[in-house]
Amino acid sequence: MKPIFAVATFAALIATAGYGVSQTSSISASDKATGAKANPQLLAEYGGTYAGPQAAYVTRVGRRIAVQSGLSNSQADFNIALLNSPVNNAFAIPGGYVYVTRQLTGLMNDEAELASVLGHEVGHVAARHAQKRESKSRRNSILGAIGQVLVGAVAGDSGFGDILSRGVGTGAQLLTLRYSRSQEIEADDLGIRYLVGAGYDPYAASTMLASLQAQTNLDAATQGGENRGVPAWASTHPDPGARVDNARKVAARLAGGKPEGTGARGRDAFLTAINGTLYGDDPAQGVVEGTRFVHPALRIAFTAPQGFAVSNGTQAVTVSGTGGKAQFAGGAMGAGGLPAYVDTVLRGVGAQSGAPRDAVRATTINGFASSVFSTTAQTQSGSVDVSVVAYQATPTSAYHFVTITPAGQGLGPFSSMVQSMTRLTAAQAAAVKARRIRVVTVAAGDTIDTLARRMAYSDRQRERFLVLNALEAQDRLTPGSKVKLVVYG
Repeated sequence: MKPIFAVATFAALIATAGYGVSQTSSISASDKATGAKANPQLLAEYGGTYAGPQAAYVTRVGRRIAVQSGLSNSQADFNIALLNSPVNNAFAIPGGYVYVTRQLTGLMNDEAELASVLGHEVGHVAARHAQKRESKSRRNSILGAIGQVLVGAVAGDSGFGDILSRGVGTGAQLLTLRYSRSQEIEADDLGIRYLVGAGYDPYAASTMLASLQAQTNLDAATQGGENRGVPAWASTHPDPGARVDNARKVAARLAGGKPEGTGARGRDAFLTAINGTLYGDDPAQGVVEGTRFVHPALRIAFTAPQGFAVSNGTQAVTVSGTGGKAQFAGGAMGAGGLPAYVDTVLRGVGAQSGAPRDAVRATTINGFASSVFSTTAQTQSGSVDVSVVAYQATPTSAYHFVTITPAGQGLGPFSSMVQSMTRLTAAQAAAVKARRIRVVTVAAGDTIDTLARRMAYSDRQRERFLVLNALEAQDRLTPGSKVKLVVYG
């Protein structure tokens, strides 16, 4: 696992290395240096690049659309990355670096929609929106810090740290650029112009935004309002409904009033390319099923309180709800044992003082040697209780929760969660399977309902199928056409 100061260091890099400096409309040497320095850390935050043939396809489409921006006439100047992330997101930074997650790619239904998303992000860079946005500090209290910095220590040996750095984390929100509504509209407009320049159907932006809106609504319903999966591309690119209408108007104007289909959509090529892509959580990074988190590689699991949202990232698992917030991570344990580890964790989340050794309570939880410490912290919003519960994983490594609850509650709603931490048997770990996009041809007699029942979910199969394929409830499937399923395998 990375040092506890890694994210803060990167935040400073983004704030100072080129984002607040006036830039030209082309990719300068300074831009390239900034992008090259930030790129490895961005890749790490999003689980790295996706290792599959889909990556080359996304790069080809991304370069074709990015060159329309005028930032460079050479497609080779653009570095397009398909990220191994289960979060719906896309972004770009100066220097020709453009990113899209495999999850957002799976929501798309043709090549033109992929181009529209990548073009939108390039539009932000071309319009210098990052330089114009107002900088806001988010390090005002320990409440903010717990959502931003890594809550752990430097990882140990024997591959333990490598597994943790690949799979237990948040961090994504820190790296997401937030723009004003007018900037979003401007980037939409630019992206649609890029579509036309590259020969794509300009209406692809509106259909993609409509799918994003539908996915956002489904995520909200699935998560009961807590919305673990609210797409980062939605939360940082606000009001998708209004943007759908605007995108249609812009497309109609650029298409001279002609309907959809005035340019290439590339549906068959796109579906062929994404077939087999991992969808949802990567088991190598841990899997969230409802309120339960399972990590087959580490062979551990825990269950969050009902009504709380569980979000798995690259450095920690975040659990949040109206009654508090928690993060789960792990790291190296030095000669000082669990008490020293607890002290390091507490200091890592911004506490002014650590944990006195005599105040750390030793206990055993489900066979784990454990240590528990709670304290009260003052924030701008008032007093809160901060607790650290650490579990010895190996002689040199540990896992831990950090929880924040209203003052006087201690662990509060997280009491059952910290007690649920358990080891998986080999059979239980082997039973955790990945979900993948599978493109199938509609056969005679197939209906939305019959195909939806093949979706690898225990709930909302029909709704998930409809959103995944940009279908309406009353639509009928045509034999010989292709649709996407999410299946195990």
